[in-house]
Amino acid sequence: MDTDPSHHSVEIERVVDYFTSLQNSLCRAVEATDGGASFSREDSPASATGRASPRVLSGGEIIEKSAVQFTHSKGGQLPSAATERNPHLAGHSFEAAAISTIIHPRNPYAPTTHLNLRFFLVKTKPLVWYFGGGFDLTPYYGFEEDAVHFHRTAKAACDPFGKEIYPKLKARCDQYFFLPHRQEARGIGGIFFDDWTAGGFDSSLAFVKSVGEHFMEAYFPILERRKNMPYGEAQRDFQLYRRGRYVEFNLIFDRGTRYGLQSGRQVESVLASLPPLASWQYKRELTKGSEEERLNKYFLQPRDWV
Repeated sequence: MDTDPSHHSVEIERVVDYFTSLQNSLCRAVEATDGGASFSREDSPASATGRASPRVLSGGEIIEKSAVQFTHSKGGQLPSAATERNPHLAGHSFEAAAISTIIHPRNPYAPTTHLNLRFFLVKTKPLVWYFGGGFDLTPYYGFEEDAVHFHRTAKAACDPFGKEIYPKLKARCDQYFFLPHRQEARGIGGIFFDDWTAGGFDSSLAFVKSVGEHFMEAYFPILERRKNMPYGEAQRDFQLYRRGRYVEFNLIFDRGTRYGLQSGRQVESVLASLPPLASWQYKRELTKGSEEERLNKYFLQPRDWV
């Protein structure tokens, strides 16, 4: 977290411009991968409280659901989800820009993925600003080459800004995307960061851009490899069971979900990250030696994939 005496209206517009550009790039990439379905094109009019541009794709042959949401919000005080780690900022007016992406493929062998990038400008004296975000991968069936590729690309996003960054952000991702009530990871992680101001505004924005650009390199080659693999009812059943874990995390622990609800955003947009279908099964037992058991025992354990 840092203070910056520069003209914040110019600075946050640079963030807004990048996030909207990234939103367009992600929507094009998802639509091209699916080959048929398209995103909705809603835009709320700009107002004193900001604007939102939700983009949701549903029912594609390849992509069962995707949401690529952009918001630029303004308010008289930060929602409590944004001040839990920084209570000294409570009560101050703010501006925030954010992009959040979720992709739920239909094929159980293709993993779900998530990207979030955000910027806060808190109008204290002097001004306080910081970035946050990251990306992660949630497979339903594990493939070593996918995990290695995803994490090597995450490392490549970080390395130009310091070789020590990737290990720290990977560890924070493993810690954050964890369901304590089940003592279980949500997926195989990625990178996650909060209160990022390293090197000043220009360097921090360059880092965030690197994360956004490498996310596309990290995920879409995996999706291309897996999207047309043959599968049956058993694999689909397990995918829906594991999606239940995704729902549990998003509704109980995810700070972004709580922030969105507290900030008064449209509920449908806040919850657009949820999968269209999920299931819960009472005390499901995994067959010993199966690919489903291997996901839990091998892929969902924190490890050095690089």
